[in-house]
Amino acid sequence: MTAEGEPREKTIRAFVAFPLAEEVRRDVAAAIRRLAPSLPDVRFVRDEGVHVTLRFLGWTRAETVAALEAPLRAAAAACPPLGLRIGGLGLFPERGAPRVLWLGLALPAPAAKLQAACETAAVAAGLEPETRAFHPHLTLGRWRDRAARPALPDLDLGVAHVRELVLFRSDIRPSGSIYTPLAVFPLGGAAAAVG
Repeated sequence: MTAEGEPREKTIRAFVAFPLAEEVRRDVAAAIRRLAPSLPDVRFVRDEGVHVTLRFLGWTRAETVAALEAPLRAAAAACPPLGLRIGGLGLFPERGAPRVLWLGLALPAPAAKLQAACETAAVAAGLEPETRAFHPHLTLGRWRDRAARPALPDLDLGVAHVRELVLFRSDIRPSGSIYTPLAVFPLGGAAAAVG
């Protein structure tokens, strides 16, 4: 492993997610600006990287990522475009010192089915099953050091409309991760390869 946890064998860090429209990312950025003064110890995410992760793949061989494309395309085609309700702040872990500040999501049944299909595809491609229960959220920020659990205000950003599933590459940088679409799968339609 390298210093950043990358295996020596040539792999890419990848995940499957719903991208969010520019107006939703603007709303998230505005919410972060309102929250930041009361949470000075949180390192907030950049709004351009906000997305809804359905399955984190981690460091994965390129051929494994390629094997995921056909099942992800089929799963996306079987799912209609979605409306995701965004609201409610929370913390990970559920008890003790907080590490992650998140914004909650209410997934309709077709989205939950698509998430399960992403997990099935990942396991079928040879990845280890996810051991944690899926908790739909948008990560807003992370604490670097131990901190007391803060009181969190109510936050409701309405409904985000989602029309595609994306297989992303994640490149870790000191300024924050850079996410590059590898393949885009329109919901209810055929896939369009990106890279």
